Amino acid sequence: MEKYRGKKVLVVGLGKTGFALINLFNQHECQIKVTDIKPIFDLNKQVKRLKKINPTPQMTLGEHKDEDFIEADVVVYSSSVDPNLPQLQKAKEHGAEVFGEFAFAYENCDKPVIAVCGSKGRTTIAHMIGFALKLDKKNVFVGGTNSEPFCNFLMLPNKDEIDYVVVEVSPYQLQSMDNFHPILAVYPNIEEKVIEGRFKTAGEYIENSLKVLKNLNPENFLIVNFDKLSSNSMLRNSEAQTFWYSRKSFVKMGVLSEIQGTHFHEKRIHSNIHYHSEFRVSKMRIVGQNNRENLLAAITACKALKVSDNSIQTSIEKFPGIPHRMEFVMEKNGVKFYNDAKSETMDDLTETLSNLKPPIILIAGGRDTEQNYEGYEDVIRDKVRLMVLVGECKENMNRLIGDATQTFLVGSFDESILLAYQKSRTGDTVILCPGNEATDIFRDYEEKGSYFKKLIFQL
Repeated sequence: MEKYRGKKVLVVGLGKTGFALINLFNQHECQIKVTDIKPIFDLNKQVKRLKKINPTPQMTLGEHKDEDFIEADVVVYSSSVDPNLPQLQKAKEHGAEVFGEFAFAYENCDKPVIAVCGSKGRTTIAHMIGFALKLDKKNVFVGGTNSEPFCNFLMLPNKDEIDYVVVEVSPYQLQSMDNFHPILAVYPNIEEKVIEGRFKTAGEYIENSLKVLKNLNPENFLIVNFDKLSSNSMLRNSEAQTFWYSRKSFVKMGVLSEIQGTHFHEKRIHSNIHYHSEFRVSKMRIVGQNNRENLLAAITACKALKVSDNSIQTSIEKFPGIPHRMEFVMEKNGVKFYNDAKSETMDDLTETLSNLKPPIILIAGGRDTEQNYEGYEDVIRDKVRLMVLVGECKENMNRLIGDATQTFLVGSFDESILLAYQKSRTGDTVILCPGNEATDIFRDYEEKGSYFKKLIFQL
């Protein structure tokens, strides 16, 4: 990092990653300028925060000016920024070093990297692996897409003592990278997505998701979900040592003799990587079939890395989950409370409900983004005993899905919590799962989830 001291640095994007980059380059006395395509009235909070770091910041908001890019020695952009942005090409043509934030952090990271790739489950799997490694007396940094920005690793005062860097990596971050080479890569799933402005076809999205594979060698490990990706030829033919995991029994499928990996068999988790191990799941704290899959992925990775069975078993029983993602908050009078504030679409809500057992009291609603609520009545009817709606969209939600169960509309978020608790009875699960964006009342889903937990603890 010393080679960047005093350089002219342009940071593109004023989100969480952008501020991490600003703090990093501040440490090295760089001349920092910031640019963001969003207009200033959408960035008031960010600008106030920026002025606390530098009372007279250099910034261009609402547009990208060519001269900002041309005059910079180094340009680093957030993952939300399209790497094909014309100004980035102009910066390269004028001699600037141009990186995505993830690529920049990787270029300056000299520790073994464990990468969790794919489309869903990345955050939970990465944190599960990190949790088990820490129990095994390893020093670990966990970061990436939805977690702490990878570049924060470069600011750790004890980074020389880190044993492993565990990162979740999205196709966005891999889009501008050809040299990413982790010692272990996890693939829980790969969805076929078309992302307007970034990936024009599902094939392009998948191609970027799998870019890691071309750099893996026989000394590396590849962890793959057998249930979802066993037919993928690129994953099957990787040069890396490949271990599989499945929610089904390899014994019952008749493939145990030919597969190394981890699977459920007779209500326990079995793994034959390096040696046979057996793990109990009866005391697992997090809920849902999706989290069972995530757990299998993490155990398989940990077995490949030779984490002790005792550390793995302890992690199964003590891993608390990820904040705002089906996060267990507490149990009171036989009622369990969960915070799933991260679920901001109806598809997210449906997936969450499918992983919970009824009876459920659902607290939903938020910003009105004209989302279509039709077609979700069945999952509400099957799983939800009572629904409390709050926020801008409550009337629209009630009109389209309110008849699927007993439904109440309330005027404030505080009232929604109190009503849900008053209507609950022993055996119920009360969950905040908005199915809508939080920004009608809150800054973001994290603020909404944190306030929910505060109110629950005050009951």
